[in-house]
Amino acid sequence: MSILFSPATFRSVTVRNRLWVSPMCMYSAVDGVVQEWHHTHLAQFASGGAGLVIAEATAVVPEGRISPRDAGLWSDEQRDAWAPIVDAIHARGAAAGVQLAHAGRKASTWWPWAAERGSVPVDEGGWVTTAPSPIAFEGYAVPTELDETGIDAVVDGFVAAARRAVDAGFDVLELHGAHGYLLHQFLSPLSNQRTDGYGGSLENRARLLLRILDAVRLEVGDGVPLFVRISATDHADSGFTPDEAATVAAWATEHGADLIDVSSGGLVAHQQIAVHPGYQVPLAETVRQGGRIPVSAVGLITAAEQAERVLAEGSADAIFAGREWLRDPHFGLRAAHELGADIAWPPQYERARWR
Repeated sequence: MSILFSPATFRSVTVRNRLWVSPMCMYSAVDGVVQEWHHTHLAQFASGGAGLVIAEATAVVPEGRISPRDAGLWSDEQRDAWAPIVDAIHARGAAAGVQLAHAGRKASTWWPWAAERGSVPVDEGGWVTTAPSPIAFEGYAVPTELDETGIDAVVDGFVAAARRAVDAGFDVLELHGAHGYLLHQFLSPLSNQRTDGYGGSLENRARLLLRILDAVRLEVGDGVPLFVRISATDHADSGFTPDEAATVAAWATEHGADLIDVSSGGLVAHQQIAVHPGYQVPLAETVRQGGRIPVSAVGLITAAEQAERVLAEGSADAIFAGREWLRDPHFGLRAAHELGADIAWPPQYERARWR
């Protein structure tokens, strides 16, 4: 029996398989409100056999957006726009998740296909960014250091967005602590040079993430699975390390996280990454600690046998893929066929099933 196509249960949610869709920013929202594009984009993966579809990094406050075109969950209008998308994912048999995010010093930037690069000026629709320390990401504007009141407001933003996400029908919530965004900025000594209770030691640098986990868990109750995405290394000298990531993952689990979604990088422009198929899988294995911490693996996982092998070797408990789903929105149906797993197809597609 295929491990990849076996179910997985997290608290009150059972996911039909372990081949999942990573959150991928579409930069296509209007004032944080998702559009028809997001509906078609996300629903197709559920039709294509995904077990869990996690919607893109969704800002918990307006100033937390990566770009002015990012999705949000700071208003009821945004919540109501997400609800039919969640319904469409559910109607096709998949679980629906959303990644709650704050971009910190990497906020207020141009979207990838804009003519400009770097930070969007305030007089052109941008805003002043915030971070643990007033250290800019290379080529971006210098952020303002968050004070205690600002940190409290960030926590409140995550809590309110989590409530709206659950009210919209999302099954799974993921806190974005990776890719150089705000929670990652607090975790890494390269971006966090504070001298108060949120800086210095690893315990202090992890304090904001754990505060948010506690507050969100209290808000949404015991039945909602909470995932945390982390960058397990900065790929840069003196940065966040895999051993530190494993420690933070253990703390996060103690504070109510149900799975650690292990990625890497994104904090600094001078990172050095050796990219190859499955290049981040060893990081997931380190964080998993021999099976003590549930983790997912991601990073150039593009083939069914490759994904199955990662699980069979005990490196991870589930697989996230991104670009392969963009190339083939029916990656799940294809992977099941290649592994000999008998899964349900949408009846509208049955005539195309490989025999």
